[in-house]
Amino acid sequence: MENNQIRYYKPFVGPFDPCPPIRLKSFSTPPQLFIPFQPPNLPQFSPIEALKYGTLWPSLFSPYDSKNTRQEAGD
Repeated sequence: MENNQIRYYKPFVGPFDPCPPIRLKSFSTPPQLFIPFQPPNLPQFSPIEALKYGTLWPSLFSPYDSKNTRQEAGD
């Protein structure tokens, strides 16, 4: 399952930064940011799947990705 909830940005890199810059950073945008209220008749996971995923509604599922597995590039 592809996680499209990860956003990327390029931070400012100053000429006098004392540390090697991280040129591409990432952050997670959980789905509840885009669903302001619970619409009626949302599809639901089965009870077993809901326990596995930690939510009853698939549209609110957000997988956890460790920072170690995200694609952050440092040069």
